[in-house]
Amino acid sequence: MIDRRAFLAAPVALAACGSGEAAVVPIERPVPSLKSIAPFPIGAACMTGQLSDRVWSNLVSEHFSQLTADWEMKMEYILQRDGSFRFDAPDRIAAFARDQNLRLFGHTLIWYAQSHPWFEALTGDRARFAAEYDRYIATVAGRWRGQVVGWDVVNEAVSEDGQGLRDCVWSQGLGGIDAYILRAFEQAKLAAPEAVLFLNDYNLENNPVKGATYLRLVERLLKAGAPITGLGTQSHLDIDIPAGQITVFMRELAQFGLPIHVSELDASLRDDGRLPDLRPRRQRIERQTARVAELAEAFMALPRAQQFAFTTWGVRDIDSWLRRGDKDDGQDSPLLFDAKGGANPMFHAAANAFAP
Repeated sequence: MIDRRAFLAAPVALAACGSGEAAVVPIERPVPSLKSIAPFPIGAACMTGQLSDRVWSNLVSEHFSQLTADWEMKMEYILQRDGSFRFDAPDRIAAFARDQNLRLFGHTLIWYAQSHPWFEALTGDRARFAAEYDRYIATVAGRWRGQVVGWDVVNEAVSEDGQGLRDCVWSQGLGGIDAYILRAFEQAKLAAPEAVLFLNDYNLENNPVKGATYLRLVERLLKAGAPITGLGTQSHLDIDIPAGQITVFMRELAQFGLPIHVSELDASLRDDGRLPDLRPRRQRIERQTARVAELAEAFMALPRAQQFAFTTWGVRDIDSWLRRGDKDDGQDSPLLFDAKGGANPMFHAAANAFAP
């Protein structure tokens, strides 16, 4: 019998070329169904425009068991300027997930980046602001009660540099940063008591200072009685962070004993605004796959009860937020599948870690 893990990890072949250098000739490797080999749900972010895309839907059916709405479950989409709600797009995603027997994950109830005009107009009236805050969470989290398995209740509360927490319309309207977070979790628990309730943030593996601030926030909120029942790390990975850094953070995160969600995985090959990256593409892919492999292995090392789900922020490279608008140079490959639905090297890195 062939050892699947060894087979998936097989190295690329080298062939001679005219320059005297070795050219990379990938060995054909099987593409196992991720959801069939992973002992936990495999998730992907989606938008309604992708639901009728046959290549996308076939990949989802084969490899994924959970969906997260990319932005159509966010306040930016749902809440209108007059305080009314629209649910057409998130309802379509919920129906698709139900029809395809996929778990549905809710993203996100409260996010600093979406300071909605409806709430901005109420910041001088704390009682009204609080009532509308509660109404929004109750309406949205309650709409898919029993279907949504978890919610990103508060998203990205820690500042960009990790030195503190973000002051925003929510903290201003409710009298403090901890106050708005605590209230959001209390209201989410009332509206969706069966769902796992997550505090979600990014750059936690990439920036140890930010990771430490996040961990202190979790500890403080739990001591204050916040019903946080899950921890979300987005995992938009910097491919150049030191080896081992992801593993260290995942171990620290696991100390709370709560379910952990790798909630928005991607790994850009671009320089992200720094000096031009002149390294060969092959070298950057090697760094990318090493970081993804480390993340997948660190997640696999968690106790089973803490493995909530492993989610990528999109399915194919062309679905990625990193490939939208002027960000798309056609070269970045941050996700598991290429534009045609073929498995990228980072797919095999994850599959090798998940294989029994």
